Amino acid sequence: MSNIQEKAKYWLTDIFDAETRADVKNMIDNDQELLTESFYKDLEFGTGGLRGIMGTGTNRMNKYTVGIATQGLSNYLLENFKGEKIKCAIAYDCRNNSEYFAKITASVFSANGIEVYLFDSLRPTPELSFTIRHLNCHSGVVITASHNPKEYNGYKVYWQDGGQIISPHDKNIIDRVRSITDVADVKFDDDLKNVKYVGKDIDDIYTDKLTKVCLNPESIKAANLKIVFTPIHGSTVEILPMALRKAGFEDINIVEEQAVPDGNFPTVQSPNQEESAALAMAIEKAKSIGADIVMGTDPDGDRLGIVVRKKDDEYLLLNGNQTASILIYYLLEQWNKKGKLKGKEYIVKTIVTTELLTEIADYYNVKSYDVLTGFKYIADIIEKNYGKTTFIGGGEESYGFLAGEFVRDKDAVMSCLLIAEAASWAKLQNKTLDEILIDIYVKFGYYIEGLKSLTKKGKSGLEEIKSMMDKFRNQTPESINGQRVIMVHDFEKGKTFDKISDLRYDIMLQKSNVLQFDLIDGSKITVRHSGTEPKIKFYVSVHDKIDSIDEYKNKTIELQNNIDSIIEELISM
Repeated sequence: MSNIQEKAKYWLTDIFDAETRADVKNMIDNDQELLTESFYKDLEFGTGGLRGIMGTGTNRMNKYTVGIATQGLSNYLLENFKGEKIKCAIAYDCRNNSEYFAKITASVFSANGIEVYLFDSLRPTPELSFTIRHLNCHSGVVITASHNPKEYNGYKVYWQDGGQIISPHDKNIIDRVRSITDVADVKFDDDLKNVKYVGKDIDDIYTDKLTKVCLNPESIKAANLKIVFTPIHGSTVEILPMALRKAGFEDINIVEEQAVPDGNFPTVQSPNQEESAALAMAIEKAKSIGADIVMGTDPDGDRLGIVVRKKDDEYLLLNGNQTASILIYYLLEQWNKKGKLKGKEYIVKTIVTTELLTEIADYYNVKSYDVLTGFKYIADIIEKNYGKTTFIGGGEESYGFLAGEFVRDKDAVMSCLLIAEAASWAKLQNKTLDEILIDIYVKFGYYIEGLKSLTKKGKSGLEEIKSMMDKFRNQTPESINGQRVIMVHDFEKGKTFDKISDLRYDIMLQKSNVLQFDLIDGSKITVRHSGTEPKIKFYVSVHDKIDSIDEYKNKTIELQNNIDSIIEELISM
């Protein structure tokens, strides 16, 4: 507690503004629990940047923690690009304080002599990724906490390829940030003398590029798809309808109540586009007008949620694996039909994303890469193969997808264009997207995935998560759900352990606190400590063959029961 009090008293000095000093004094006098949570540690600058609850203290998102992060990043850029005129782009989403934190970031960059391109209003994260490449920037920052609760905000760092930072830059930047132990070492430029504002000019170029990803503009016109769209108070409110109209979609119906950017997200409990509750207003609107498809995006516009109308006029919410499967199948099928597959194309997925993507790619003789969780690793594969082979598309189970090479992060704007085009293509065949999905299962195998997340908040929660990971690592179960564990992949140790032959193999990926268990029946289980949230996550994948649509319903029940049993056993371990 003495260290906490010492930290807090430092924040009472004149180097901090009056409002901050008043907040700290109130915590010291009246709320020791809040004081502990606010100062027991420094908000960690991780491999992607910052994310945390907004407020006063070393463990909170505020002017000073954002300033320290930006000063550390500035120091690294100045070292890494000596003699160059360094340029950085900054974007921000709808969250409370996002614009404020963006200007703090711009202020510190500017004070360090770095030229800044700051968006004039909120923009989706993928547009920031595009802008970095388009303007030949050395780095970029987006202020967002994705679909976290409204109390959170975050700070994500990008490199000059437009992808989020990875090794060695992530570790080097972390070192520079940690080396700043005094807020007095942070430079601020209140006049923003090195800052230029960008906006509509970038929007036009970005959306023009997006429409070129479309493969069948003629089907878009012919199908006349009826779309309902909600930005859930977020940053795609203008850019996504603009892109849809440019691509040829005309019947676009926006949920007006959710078309007002608002960091309090007043119409939803959580701005998480993967949850049906967040899309409830959009679904109701779709039912009232008979829409073919509903699309929603998270606050920073990099993840999408899709709801499709079935033949019985009921609406089905697709999960991230299903959306990615439809998109990969549609892209590869169209590339194949148009004679564009030349044997040098590839897709990418994360290790917790459905193996169905690999099955589809294998069918078309397209290479499939597996990478760690995090779209930055997909971007890294794109960069390493750039100019040598062609990236068709890539996705992750957490509702992120990308096609093409001019953006280097998951792009909900682009993905919504593609899923709408796929729905148009299906409609012209008198099919719905859920029927296309069942066709995929019959042809390539029926894969079902489940995810269970346990949230453990605060200091004690982090310690509990660590204990759980240690137990799974050091006391590996011999069987799960009655099925023998035949392979253990420990991504932190970088080793695969074959439980049958007792052989060891190297894992040729970056180190990460992830464990994966292969069962003898082909099921796959992944245990992962989330890098951005106070959660431990259990991913389960099961599969089987179905020969016709008639088997679909019963097989769904069987496979889902397997998932439920596995998750129940994992939690009880």
